Amino acid sequence: MTSLTAFMLGLFVFIVYKVFVRAFYTVKPDERAIITSFGRAQRLGKLMVEDGSLNEEEHRRYRFPRLRTIGPGGPYFKWPWQEVHKVRVVTQSVDLTWDPTKSQNTVEAVTKDNLTTGVGGQIRFRVSENNLYAYFFGVDSPLEHVMGYFISVLRERIANFVDPKGESLVGDTELPQSGAQSELSEGVSINDLRKNLPLLNDYMEQQCRSTGARYGIELDAALITQIDPPPEVDRALSAINTTRNQVAADISTARADAEQQITMSKRAVDIARNNAQAEVAPLKELADTLTRIKASGGPNALRTYIRNLRVPLLGQAKRIVQASGPSQ
Repeated sequence: MTSLTAFMLGLFVFIVYKVFVRAFYTVKPDERAIITSFGRAQRLGKLMVEDGSLNEEEHRRYRFPRLRTIGPGGPYFKWPWQEVHKVRVVTQSVDLTWDPTKSQNTVEAVTKDNLTTGVGGQIRFRVSENNLYAYFFGVDSPLEHVMGYFISVLRERIANFVDPKGESLVGDTELPQSGAQSELSEGVSINDLRKNLPLLNDYMEQQCRSTGARYGIELDAALITQIDPPPEVDRALSAINTTRNQVAADISTARADAEQQITMSKRAVDIARNNAQAEVAPLKELADTLTRIKASGGPNALRTYIRNLRVPLLGQAKRIVQASGPSQ
């Protein structure tokens, strides 16, 4: 076999492998694929990705074309100068501490009152089928960019987090001195974060809605599950929580006693009022009776009524004293 024959045979084998063997491909049910010809992706005309979560300046920055997507199935054919790019579009999860550049067990963040705390959890995400251009060609590592963006927003939120409920141990009118009230009702930021983890997750989901238009990755859910301060800080927080609970219990007990005393006082006033009305009612009735007798029969009828009224009293008397004199 001459060298020319060997070269032609090798060229034939290469062409067969490149054109016929590698020319066919399949796409799995959980995958989507795009085709690039000499490095340029096949586009859907002049259609661009539209997303309402971006502002005007971001619309100009993140302006990506819509690509022709190949769905599950096959085998499909491609030319040797074409390249197939596949990606899974199912919902995936990644730990919040994931970072390809370093190894870490928790994400550190500084709270409003300058306490360093560790944050842990997961995020669920999926690749946006409507913006595969940003995923494949926008940045080198889309997931790494999304994680960095997520951590930055999370740290900023934790540093400025305030309990939105604004609950205090006492009411506004129960302590006239604002200084004492603020001292009792002022919360600890880590406690506020632990109580409001669902609100924190909702906030992170709202702030990261634009990641689909930026990087081609849509955030499905934020699952921040733990806020862990250092051990010495955690012990101090436990002591603070115990004290606050004791203060809250004492205030509740005092409030219940005060309400009970107020209720008993109101009932005592009602009882005294009812007794007074019971004593006054016969007198009022007697006065009304005498008025009607005098109006209908005159003074003589009134004197006759009084005389008849004395008869039972005289029958019950044991001794009668009759006075005589000028006054008689």
